[in-house]
Amino acid sequence: MSNMTRLEQIVAELPEAVRVDVEAWDGHSTFRVAGKTFMFADVDATGITVKLDKQEAAALVATDPAVEAAGYGLGRAGWVMVTLGRRPSAARWREIAEWVRTSYALLAPKRLSRQAGDDRVRDGG
Repeated sequence: MSNMTRLEQIVAELPEAVRVDVEAWDGHSTFRVAGKTFMFADVDATGITVKLDKQEAAALVATDPAVEAAGYGLGRAGWVMVTLGRRPSAARWREIAEWVRTSYALLAPKRLSRQAGDDRVRDGG
């Protein structure tokens, strides 16, 4: 199963989440909820960018060589780029799923985060 297929399965569990491929970015995929992007993926899904709590993001960047702060100043807001490679392990997929759900919860309206069963809803949603 391809990385993109696995990512789509994770996202399919999130209410009102959609995939939008951006031609201006050479077909890179974005995953959005209520018009807000919660994940970016490169064309072959060997790398993703997600938003995490700033402290969690900093800890991952400091301890996981496959994780780095996202560019364009996004890293300061908790966005991280994760290199997945071609065949992530089962343990890595569990981490990826958690990071995707966290990013979704931080950006989705509260009502959708609640539907997804996530208690990390943001204050402004």
